[in-house]
Amino acid sequence: MAESAKPLMLIAIDDSEHSFYALEWTLDHLFAPGSTHPFKLGIIHARASPASALGVAGVGSGDFLNSLISDMKKSATKTVEKAKEVCATKKVEIVLVEVMEGDPRNVMPEAVDKHKAALLVLGSHGYGAVKRAVLGSVSDFCAHHANCSVMIVKRPTKPAAK
Repeated sequence: MAESAKPLMLIAIDDSEHSFYALEWTLDHLFAPGSTHPFKLGIIHARASPASALGVAGVGSGDFLNSLISDMKKSATKTVEKAKEVCATKKVEIVLVEVMEGDPRNVMPEAVDKHKAALLVLGSHGYGAVKRAVLGSVSDFCAHHANCSVMIVKRPTKPAAK
């Protein structure tokens, strides 16, 4: 299959170890060296908006807001660069890298629609029912709202020490 005819797989990343586990697992299993992989690869990162980072604290001074925005952009750049390094190490070419501003629950389905992705891959933070109910689950939300198949990669649990 010609590279341009392949469907797009988007891998959602953030700065968590769960996210990078999902990236590495996907590259190892679906983009193995020497194999013909079925997808083009895209990396998508949701950067929080300054308003969401400030919450109820209000805007504050212009200098503070500019510093906050700068720090958020640096953090997003660092996360994306780390994902690019993982892909390069595994000799996988990325066709799309995008940072979108907003809540990941909204950004990921929007990115799927925007890029007409066939598959969205997310890491699972492994929250329990109570924490998931309070914080919400990005992967659960995307599984119900993304207009494509969604693969949620869970990190194996460590066996209990004896």
